[in-house]
Amino acid sequence: MKTIRKFVLFIVIVSFSFTAANSEDWESNELINLLLSLQRPSEPAIHENFVIFTADSGLRRVGIAFAHEFFGKTYWFRPLHIPQDYFNPILLPGEKTPSEYKDSGIQFHVYRIPDHMRELEYRLIINGLWTTDPANPLSRRDPASGLTMSLLHIPPRTIRPNPLNGLPEGLVFQFWGPSGETVTVAGSFNGWDPFMYELREGPAGVYSVTIPLPPGTYQYVFFNRGRRFTDPYNPDRIYTRDGNAANVIVVPPSAL
Repeated sequence: MKTIRKFVLFIVIVSFSFTAANSEDWESNELINLLLSLQRPSEPAIHENFVIFTADSGLRRVGIAFAHEFFGKTYWFRPLHIPQDYFNPILLPGEKTPSEYKDSGIQFHVYRIPDHMRELEYRLIINGLWTTDPANPLSRRDPASGLTMSLLHIPPRTIRPNPLNGLPEGLVFQFWGPSGETVTVAGSFNGWDPFMYELREGPAGVYSVTIPLPPGTYQYVFFNRGRRFTDPYNPDRIYTRDGNAANVIVVPPSAL
């Protein structure tokens, strides 16, 4: 249950505002625990299909851009602030009560690694200046442009297939998380009822349920401990009428 407590606490730990698409795209128990385990800015940390880039929170503004995107988009880092009582309440000089947040010393960006990519070339923008990543010792000079870019090798990954597989008996919905939890799935196929379909655990930490559905296009999300989660292994997402993100799956006529 320690993992779940950390996960729920993360909702108030990170003191910035993500849109639903940005946040739920990478949010998972394992990735959040990896982020919380960082003690200081460090080399890029890879977890499955994502990589965490970090920098010192004392820097005024940090962004990152990638060569495979032709440096056409800059992703700005966000600060990680932690409540004082997450570790131990700390009284600052002259304080009668603990400060609400403690600066972790880290600002970060989580980036989804494109499928089948074996290395990332990137540059940082630190306080308005383009530079290589000071936390990453690997770099490469591009002979065409003369730019030196930071280099990150991507190890072989086990790419989890889309867990929504059309089977003769229906669609299999799968969710990964800590063992011993209650997980349900809801969507346009059941009026978004969060209690109708409960996933069964097996093996430990892997929850699944098979739902027979006729051909068509469906939206869905998972529910755990009162929170809704999109499926990080299904890249097809939309926004529902209530403004929340949801995944989309199409059941073709031949699938059932």
